[in-house]
Amino acid sequence: MSTARVAATLAAEELLRSLAARHGPLMFHQSGGCCDGSSPMCYPVGMFRTGPGDVLLGALDIDGIDPVEVYMSRAQFEYWKYTHLTIDVVDGRGAGFSLEVPEGKRFLTRSRMLTDDELVDLGLVPQGR
Repeated sequence: MSTARVAATLAAEELLRSLAARHGPLMFHQSGGCCDGSSPMCYPVGMFRTGPGDVLLGALDIDGIDPVEVYMSRAQFEYWKYTHLTIDVVDGRGAGFSLEVPEGKRFLTRSRMLTDDELVDLGLVPQGR
């Protein structure tokens, strides 16, 4: 089993294809909650610089575009490491500099707790526990 920490809804995938057609390869950084309210922020690759304080959660494999890597700060990851994140999109204008803002849409993160099997697969609990 290869557990993914992140996924995207079909609506988010459709918007990401449209944004990638205009802006090129994309990435997300899950915001920590200041002025942008814990939103997943979408940027062209290279516009947001990640560093040793960031964790790569995974990449969204979406037909027709380059994989979209999803990052989060290491400190925030400590709170979310037992959680699976799904990036979705809804109508409305979010705050911040994310690429979807001019579209009248905003990305948001839906979360669920990882299952027991996923926790084992990710090495967060010992097998057979």
